[in-house]
Amino acid sequence: MINVLAIDFPPISHLIEWPSGPLGINKVVVLMWLSVILVFGLMYAGGRKKALVPTGLQNLAESAVDFVHNGIILETIGPDGMGYAPLLFTMFTFIFALNIWEIVPFAQMPVTARIALPLFMAVLVWFIYNIVGIVKQGFFGYFKTAMFPPGVPWPLYILVSPIELVQIIIVRPLSQSVRLFANMLAGHLLLTSFAIITASLWSLSLLIVIWPASLALLIALTGFEVLVAFLQAFIFTILTAVYIGGSLHPDH
Repeated sequence: MINVLAIDFPPISHLIEWPSGPLGINKVVVLMWLSVILVFGLMYAGGRKKALVPTGLQNLAESAVDFVHNGIILETIGPDGMGYAPLLFTMFTFIFALNIWEIVPFAQMPVTARIALPLFMAVLVWFIYNIVGIVKQGFFGYFKTAMFPPGVPWPLYILVSPIELVQIIIVRPLSQSVRLFANMLAGHLLLTSFAIITASLWSLSLLIVIWPASLALLIALTGFEVLVAFLQAFIFTILTAVYIGGSLHPDH
């Protein structure tokens, strides 16, 4: 007799939806609040001592600040973008905190795997870089520069100008939010699938030889998702910096 392995995968809706409490508060909302508290607490604890030789949380906080300053702001906007450091630093650390819940036991859900929050942050970025461009260049100057990029032959503006306008108004916030949401949701589904497979193999004595391999793969995927959580926070933040830099420096 050959035992057939039957694995009961829950519907996708069961992985991303939970019963809501008062005022629509559910698991995602609670994790979002916890992310705010954790980021604020970490930065407060890291900046409280102000030691000349940082250690512990101060070293972690200063490393994160230096990464945003040197790896994002100076690389995309330049020295005059330091005024946006609080915004970009908060965005990077907050999104990373939202993402990392994916691998935390009992939580096991990246908050950004729900489209509402990534879309809200992308719309916020949309308002910021458009307002920066209008203040810096004037209303008509901003849209003229955006729709008529230099170096393009005049006949091609018939095609290029509408595309550039649609990109600024619709494509940027849509792609920025969907990129974050889709990557985190895909990782969540992948980890959940392998966790179910590993648990099912453990329950079947005939397949105990396969179980260590599936467990090793699950651990490797968990480590990979930590990298994805970091990269998605970095990509969202650096795109924000690129858009702001383009509004500040239209000639580039």
